[in-house]
Amino acid sequence: MLFGMLLLVDVSCNNDEPVDNNTSGHISFTFTHLVDGMPLQKDVMKYVNAAGNPYEINQLMYFISDVTLFKSDGSKKLISDWTDNHYVDIDLPATLTWDVYDDIASGAYDSISFILGFTAQKNKSFMFVNPPEVNMMWPDVLGGGYHYMMINGSWKNDANIINSYAFHLGIGQLYKSNVISVDSIYAFVQNYFTVSLPGSAFKIESGKTRKIELIMNVDSWFKTPHAFDFNYWGGAIMQNQAAMQMAKENGADVFKVGSIE
Repeated sequence: MLFGMLLLVDVSCNNDEPVDNNTSGHISFTFTHLVDGMPLQKDVMKYVNAAGNPYEINQLMYFISDVTLFKSDGSKKLISDWTDNHYVDIDLPATLTWDVYDDIASGAYDSISFILGFTAQKNKSFMFVNPPEVNMMWPDVLGGGYHYMMINGSWKNDANIINSYAFHLGIGQLYKSNVISVDSIYAFVQNYFTVSLPGSAFKIESGKTRKIELIMNVDSWFKTPHAFDFNYWGGAIMQNQAAMQMAKENGADVFKVGSIE
């Protein structure tokens, strides 16, 4: 009996404020990916970034977590009842929709935010055991956990030679005497960041599902506020904290809200 009482207390303490199922609705997120304002086209060397590098995109995968809904009275709802994260992969259509399990209290909401990747507290190795998420593992010697994002593709350098790139964002490393070796790592850098979405006000109606489109402007990873030059940074940014810091800062305006239905 005591165990049952303790279990009941533990569950109730982990919930947000109680939601009356008779006055709640749901949210479904859809994920759209644009380049230069148009739907992303894979495997075509048709894009030019702000540094003048012709490039193509072959793969795009990422996690969002800790999605938070804010009300004007200062209250908020953290999406966490079934899962607190979602994996997106442009090659897996099923991941481009997230039907959120949580009951969302009816009413008006001012804005949405989320984490690109995972916080340090949540980004733990082996929390996923099945594909596709398990394929996002970040090497333990480089900090462990999982990639926040992978963009893989090719770019054409100044000599008109095509090179592969791996624009991967995750935990960074600091190296003694700038010697890039796992034996030289003296600290790790958490490169996750919060995305705050302007123009994301919406209403939840009892018994209805609100559909919200989240748009990633992929070209913004290479454009603002820093022009990312593949010819300077090379094809990989893992183990290069300066490059990952630039990617993190460029990520601030990558996402926006599209249609709300």
